[in-house]
Amino acid sequence: MEIKILGGNANPVVLEGICSHLGIAPTKHFVGRFSDGEIRVQIEESVRGQDVYLVQSTNPPAENLLELLLLADAARRASAARITAVIPYFGYARQDRKDRPRVPISAKLVANLIEAAGIDRILTVDLHADQIQGFFNIPVDNLYATPIFKRFFLEDFEEKISAEKWVVVSPDVGGIKRARLIAEKLWNLPLAMVDKRRPRPNVAQVVSVIGEVEGKNVLLVDDIIDTGNTIANASKALIERGALRVLVMATHGLFSGRAREVLGESPIERILITNTVFRRNRALPEKTQVLDVSGLLAEAIKRIHSSGSISALFL
Repeated sequence: MEIKILGGNANPVVLEGICSHLGIAPTKHFVGRFSDGEIRVQIEESVRGQDVYLVQSTNPPAENLLELLLLADAARRASAARITAVIPYFGYARQDRKDRPRVPISAKLVANLIEAAGIDRILTVDLHADQIQGFFNIPVDNLYATPIFKRFFLEDFEEKISAEKWVVVSPDVGGIKRARLIAEKLWNLPLAMVDKRRPRPNVAQVVSVIGEVEGKNVLLVDDIIDTGNTIANASKALIERGALRVLVMATHGLFSGRAREVLGESPIERILITNTVFRRNRALPEKTQVLDVSGLLAEAIKRIHSSGSISALFL
């Protein structure tokens, strides 16, 4: 059974990177549009009895999700032996519970759609909430981008990270588990948290900083940067409370709305993200540095194909 890799238009850089790391060419396929705008897909070579991997982030526009579903349906009808959706960024994950009247649980609906399309397995990076794995009745491998960031600090960062000079900070209560994991993996750094209130979506107000940040360099960690308001406000609060400098580390850089301007005006020194969401350089804030996630995904694909351990990637 061979590995066949193809994908939609959401993240061509990661698709090419995965194929390069695996030393194989992408399976010939077409993802385009009819004249009225409807999505048209075709797999142009046989995948019968093969192990098929569909590389596609599902960030907006909604066509990205639909391209994934149509590719999965095409592979299933072409008699693929197994179909794995490689979703570097799992969109529609932020509504994962009914926290107010008359709202959808978007993450569960998307999970239902993915299963209905005939996908057998999910491979993704840093889900917004770990419990989303339970929305699926198929296996879900949720990779952590921490090894990519750690390699950067070991090999490419201009100074050594130490517990005496650095502190990991979560921008809110919801991210404290993620921040603690990163603090442990990055040389057992101390941990702090920004206490904020969110009066409405995409609006955050800093109330206080819990933990010692005065005289320290701050590594502010999150999974998603969307409008940039949360990170920008947190960085200002940290500097006001005596932090020497603020670096931001986030897996998914959405940068919607005025994010470029908001982050550019903040005291943040550098923003580290991965390329799980495809953005051209001109759309990124000037302080941004993009790390490649395709090597991690390629290694996970090899292990899935050979029935190896995924968790061993993070030991």
